[in-house]
Parts: sequence; structure tokens; C-alpha cells
Amino acid sequence: MRRKRGGRFKWFIVLVLFVAGAYWAVSELLPSWEHADPDWKGKFDKPIFVAGEVMDLPALDSGEGLKLPFSVIQSEIDPNVRYEEETKSVILTTQRKLVLMKADDMNGKINNKPVQLLFAPVEKEGNLYLPAYLLKELYGIEVHEDTVSGTVLVYRAGETIRMAQVHSTSRRKDATVALRQSDSIHTPILAEMKPGEQLRILDETDNWYYVQLNNGYAGYVKKKNVALEEQIVVPPLEEQAVPPAKQKWQSKAVNLTWEAVYNVAPKPSSIGEMPGVNVVSPTWFSLVDGKGNVQSKADHAYVKWAHGRGMQVWGLFSNSFEPEITSESLSTFERRITTILQMLHYAKLYDLDGINIDYENVYTKDGANLTQFMRELWPLAQEQGLVVSIDVTPKSNSEMWSAFLDRRALAKVTDYLIVMAYDEHWAASPVAGSVASLPWVRSSMTRIIDEDDVPPSKLILGIPLYMRVWTETVEEGATKVKSKAIGMKKAQEIIKEKSLKPEFSEETGQNYVEYRENGVLQRIWLEDKDSLARRVELAKSLQLGGIATWNRSFASSDAWDVLSRIAE
Repeated sequence: MRRKRGGRFKWFIVLVLFVAGAYWAVSELLPSWEHADPDWKGKFDKPIFVAGEVMDLPALDSGEGLKLPFSVIQSEIDPNVRYEEETKSVILTTQRKLVLMKADDMNGKINNKPVQLLFAPVEKEGNLYLPAYLLKELYGIEVHEDTVSGTVLVYRAGETIRMAQVHSTSRRKDATVALRQSDSIHTPILAEMKPGEQLRILDETDNWYYVQLNNGYAGYVKKKNVALEEQIVVPPLEEQAVPPAKQKWQSKAVNLTWEAVYNVAPKPSSIGEMPGVNVVSPTWFSLVDGKGNVQSKADHAYVKWAHGRGMQVWGLFSNSFEPEITSESLSTFERRITTILQMLHYAKLYDLDGINIDYENVYTKDGANLTQFMRELWPLAQEQGLVVSIDVTPKSNSEMWSAFLDRRALAKVTDYLIVMAYDEHWAASPVAGSVASLPWVRSSMTRIIDEDDVPPSKLILGIPLYMRVWTETVEEGATKVKSKAIGMKKAQEIIKEKSLKPEFSEETGQNYVEYRENGVLQRIWLEDKDSLARRVELAKSLQLGGIATWNRSFASSDAWDVLSRIAE
């Protein structure tokens, strides 16, 4: 009797299904026993890890002499560390410290005072390495060096570390737990971990922790094989005490007026009362050359007069609005520190309470060096108890007057940014208009707050006490304009003399007058009690740090009472 061929086929199908099932069971249910090394293994003797990521360069030496690459510090700890190749100068700045070091030199300076370094920066294979002990002191970082593997783990000040231990669920005493490449049992094993071995948890998925061992190995382990321990917080950098000169500004609004000093210093007896003004800023100091030297027109009598009336004195230092000498003077640490030390000397000599920096007409390429200048000034001025402010313009595309200013960075190394919210229509403007219309001023302030993340309390609103008389003529069918600046007193004289009646302009938020003189149209957008009151209210509504007025000599006698409302 012949068998049916279909029976063999059925057995064949069963066999295929069995083999497929076995393959699936092996591939899907059984873990991989393949072992692999991390990508960085064998590449460095002393690999560095920050937040679980291996760095591109290793550490040098060990123990107290451990050194970390400049590039790692710059990318992971402080993007503002600076190396000047020409003089091999390393410059590090914090809120209270200015550190100068040079490659292969044990002599350094901290806040311009000589120090003997325990270990010098070194160059190796074209890379600069800095002593870790000093970086710990400056930035509050913690460094864990594994003596067996040489691995260096770096933690930032304030960083939270979740500690844990390997936990085995096996009854075997010699059982280990696999650290895998990915969150799957089918990926290769990076390390066989013993129960009790310490871990740092970096991340987690549904059933896995992403962890790192002391030896730098980082991978995935099942949550059931991890026993969580306490969270450790790397101590944050200590908050420094506020110097006495600054303490009053923690609860008070600044009401500053600039004192424009030209050839002859004003006699205090001629100034008169300025109710509400609590800071005067005389334009006494200026840059005179590319070497960083400073010229002074300071006056002891003026400081004594101001202090006798309860006002602080913030001496203004300008770059003389000269772009070439500005570029030279900012180009190296030696030139910048020359300027800084001279200004600090004058501040001490004349008993100043602060320094107001006014750099204008600056090449965009020099913007980073200006910010560095402020970083270097900041800790030394803090040490001397000085209030530091810098004058900035509203944001625009103007290279020489706006684009060079990194307002976000400058706010971090000053007490105040004083926004010169004027010259919307400048002296040579092709069209007549307000020096500072209220909508334009509001936009200028909110752009800096919103786009540069500057806290409103760090911003001071600069208010013009001047305006422009615009003369309009028509030549060959085209309107030509020219202007001259006048102060508030002069504007009031014109209004009285010509019996003008100001009209309020909704567009500018100011009063406006026009008249004809010798047949030619004259137009003025007025700065008066009304415009000042609106600016003060704007500063208060935005919760700014205060107001500043340019300049005292332009004010009318009733201006100060209006401006004093900033304190209400």
C-alpha cells in the first residue's frame, strides 16, 4: 500500500516551524553574551568625562598635579576663559576673581596680586592644560580620579548626582550584573559589575537606568539590578556679600544724572538743588591712546559736594569715541589691565562710588574684547566696592553704535546697563522727528529684556533732557532738514517768546509745537514735564532699576520734581 506524500510535507512544515520557533526564542528571549569595549577604550590613558560624555582630549598627570585641557574648560565649565597666543596668557574671570597665568610659568596673578602657583599651565602637542586644583577653587568643580583606570570624572558646581549600587537578584555569590551598550538584553555587554559596585545614574528609560561607573564605563542596567542611594549635590559657588556702595540699590531705584564736563569743571555752588537725584556721573575720564592710558579731569570738590548731599558719584569713563585707539587698547590683556588699574586708582583717589563705562563708535570686531574688558574690570571693581555700569544703545544694525554690544553678556558682568534711549532722530537725520518717542523707547527697552534675557532690574532708562529744533526747507521740490539741540529751559523760552500752544501728539506721546521764522518752518517735539512723567511711569511699569538723564545742564528747574517720582 503506498503512503500519501502529504504526510511528509506536514512533518517538514512542523520541523520548519520548530526551528523558527527555537530561533525566535533564542534571539528574542535569551540575552546576548557578546562583550564589547566602549569606543574610547584604548584611545586615552586618562579619559575625561563630563555629564557622562567623553571629552576629545585626556587629562595630564595625576593627584594634586592633575591638569585639564583648556578646550574642555572652555566648552564645559566656562566659555569665557581666554588664551592670548602672542603673550601665552591664560585669563580666567569669575564674579570675584581675575586670574592671569602663563604657560610653563609658576608665577601668576590673582586680582593683580602676584601668586606662586603650585603647578603651572603646560603645553603638550599643541594643546594647553591648566592645573585642576586652581580650577576647583575658581569654579567649584569636583574632580574624581579613578586610580585604577586613570579615568577623570568632572562635575560642575551645583550639579546633582544620583548615587546607586549594583544589586544582584541571583543567589550565586559570584553572580555579576551586565552593563550593556543599550537598553536591550540583546546588545553587547560593556562590563560585568559586581554587587555593591558604585554607580552614578545619568538617565533612565522604562525599565533601565543609564549609569556610569567610577572607571568611566557608561551603559544600561536593568532597574531591578540597581539599589538607589542618596542624591549628592556639588556645593554651588558661595554668594558674595554685597559691597556697601551697592546695598542701597537693592531696594531703591537709581535716579542718576550725567554731569557733562568739558574744558572747565562746573562749580558745585552754581548747580542748585536736584531733589530726588541720588547719583551723579561726571564725564571726567577718557581713553587717550592705544596703550590704554586714561586722562582725568576729576575734582575733589565736586565729590565732596555730592557726598554732602547724599549722592553717590559714578565717574564716567569714555573711549573718546575714537575707534582706532579703542581697538588697540582692547586688543591685549596688558593694555586692558592698564586701563582698568588706572581707573581703579582714580576711583580710590577721588573716593568714587562707581564707574560708568561709555564706549561708543566701536568696530563690531572689537565687541568681544570690550566684553572681555568688562569681565576683567568686574572682579577688581567688586573687590574695591564699586558700582559698575555700562552705557548701551537701543538695538539696531548700526555697526559702530550698536552691533558691537553684547548686551546679554555685559549684563552678567555689570550692576547696570544704562540704555541711552534717545536719538531716534539724530542730529543729521534725513527726516525731522522726536529724539525719543515713547513707543520707540518702550520697544527699545522691551527688546533688550525679551531678546537678551536681561533682568529689568539691571536696566536703567536713559532719558534725554534735550530736544531738537528742526528747520525744514523745500529745495527743488524736496524737503531738506537740519537741526540744532536745545535744552528744556531754552524750549520754554521759545514757547513763551512766540506765544506757542503745545499740542499733544498721540504718535510720539509728547507735546509738539511748530512755528515759522523768517518764513521757514521750525518743528520741536518737546521734552517737558509731561514727557518726563510718561518716561518715569514707563520705567516703573517695566520694573526697571531706575532712570538716568542726559544731561544735568539741559534740565529745567521743574524737571527734578517730576523725575523724583521714580522713587514713589
